Amino acid sequence: MDLSLTRPTVEAPREDQEPLAFDAIYARHFRAIWRTLRRLGVRDAQLDDAAQDVFVVVHRKLPSFDGRSLRGWLYAIAVRVASDHRRDAARRPHVQLSESLVDHAAGPARVSELNESVRLLHTLLAQLDLAKRTVFVLGELEQLTAPEIAEALNANLNTVYARQRAARSQFEAALARHRERTGRRP
Repeated sequence: MDLSLTRPTVEAPREDQEPLAFDAIYARHFRAIWRTLRRLGVRDAQLDDAAQDVFVVVHRKLPSFDGRSLRGWLYAIAVRVASDHRRDAARRPHVQLSESLVDHAAGPARVSELNESVRLLHTLLAQLDLAKRTVFVLGELEQLTAPEIAEALNANLNTVYARQRAARSQFEAALARHRERTGRRP
């Protein structure tokens, strides 16, 4: 179970090559938005609704999109929708559903290992305060750059960098404590 924080070496397509047709945006970004909402604390039972809420906003505002970073714009919407859903969920009883985007064709042992890694990731993310969790998810897991995060959150760039460093440090410390408790080596 490797939860290392190394970035993949595959480069994302350039933003200026991305089609701005709604169907293409939806098809290309739905899974990442769904994953991000989950990582930002939206309950499993509300994930599909929250993801659809993001794309309802995208559909409504796409004609007025000013051409900045599409990914940054999408994640800014997702952060706001996640916040709304967390606030609404605090008013409603909690029902836990087991949903996963894990590929079940990988075999039962691999699926079990991946599900355990996802549960651990979410447990560790829940230990971060919301501001640090948000920049950690957007930067480390969704691979947005610090300037894209600053734009998405309407935050100062230096604040984003500081939160990323603090979040990374807290995440790594929590992971080390988990490994020490369970006897697992990195």
